Amino acid sequence: MPSKKNPGLVGVISLGCPKNLVDTEKMLGRFIDKGYDLTADPQEADLLVVNTCGFKADAEEESREAIAEMAAIKGAKPGVRLVVTGCLSQRYGESLRDDIPEIDVLTGTSEYEQLIHILEDSPSSPPVVTSRPVVAENGPRVLTTLPHTAYVKVAEGCNNPCAFCIIPKLRGPFVSREPEDIDEEVVSLVDEGVVEINLISQDTTLYGRDLDRRLSLADLLDGLKVIEGLAWIRLLYLYPTMVTDQLLAVMAEENNILPYFDIPLQHSHSEVLKRMKRAEREGDVYKLIQRIRHKIPNAAIRSTFIVGFPGESEEEFQHLYDFVKETRFDHVGVFTYSDEVGTTAYELPEKIPLEIAEERRDRLMAMQQVISQQKLERMIGSTIPVLVEGVSEENEWLLEGRTMGQAPDVDGIVYINDGSPEIGSVVDIEITAAHEYDLVGRYVDVRET
Repeated sequence: MPSKKNPGLVGVISLGCPKNLVDTEKMLGRFIDKGYDLTADPQEADLLVVNTCGFKADAEEESREAIAEMAAIKGAKPGVRLVVTGCLSQRYGESLRDDIPEIDVLTGTSEYEQLIHILEDSPSSPPVVTSRPVVAENGPRVLTTLPHTAYVKVAEGCNNPCAFCIIPKLRGPFVSREPEDIDEEVVSLVDEGVVEINLISQDTTLYGRDLDRRLSLADLLDGLKVIEGLAWIRLLYLYPTMVTDQLLAVMAEENNILPYFDIPLQHSHSEVLKRMKRAEREGDVYKLIQRIRHKIPNAAIRSTFIVGFPGESEEEFQHLYDFVKETRFDHVGVFTYSDEVGTTAYELPEKIPLEIAEERRDRLMAMQQVISQQKLERMIGSTIPVLVEGVSEENEWLLEGRTMGQAPDVDGIVYINDGSPEIGSVVDIEITAAHEYDLVGRYVDVRET
């Protein structure tokens, strides 16, 4: 049995979005700080932790499958404890442990900082599930991303009433972190070798509005942009109505604040947006894209859309199709509507059959694939900054990296087939070829020119 000084091996599975990943990394840091060792093999672990996602039906299914797998491992190894945390346990509470009685400790979305205390003080306590948003204090953190890139949460919770989304019920209302706390975390990450920071929250553009001194995202960026060694600052999850002229001005002026806009628009037709309980309408969406491209001509714009929302007519979908075709986004994600209990959309009539929603998704993505390749082909012959990620998973003889317009995990990549730039560095790459979503290029070593 592990000694008190060494509580044992902990194996953690993290599911869901980057916001959940940050929670997992901070949880791992606290385990290490308390003397635990980490293992990537759950068969070796004395403590198994599953940080779940419960946003949509497929995410819930993945989470339940992961818990069941860990429960089976626990059953074969006496003394192992199983902890389940995150959005799924927040959503279902005690009923989740009724479904899976092997769970020893069940906590919600706000208790990961207290998890070790729960384990030490009352290892078989009832679940501690709350929707109270807690802004985590800085502390030890174990990066699970590549060592040169990291996500930083600027807030917890969400205030938006989107009809299709259950996140406010799982994460509570929006609460910003203090800017000094964020600055401290970013400086610490940069000191460890991180050169790209991806700022995230459920609604990053709302940052600071709830603080006593009422700040803005632009104010936060003013403090971060001067951190020495921080090459790239990327903004993710920007609610469209809060992309202000002040924010655009800061992004246009600063080289290390990337001209990258991740704006989940969800739809373009005013009636669908109204049923979705979104704040913007058709005219607002068009004007926003025009404003961005006028003020920042080299902006890369990513958006996500939902097809098959209750009541979506073929005419409304065609409006979205034409909008995406005309706007020519750099990156597009399309999701079929998921009918989630607890959302207001769940009560709406005129549900769209899944096969129709999937057909609409496929049509939209096929059209966007053509747009993506056309836009990337225009980059052939240009030389652009690329963050070198490492050896390609596709081919050990290639390196791969990302441009300013490619966010980690969701966008395409650049295959580097000539030259040996340093991993984790931002270097000039001459683009020599393009595919549907990816680029190919050669390293331009300034020492050789």
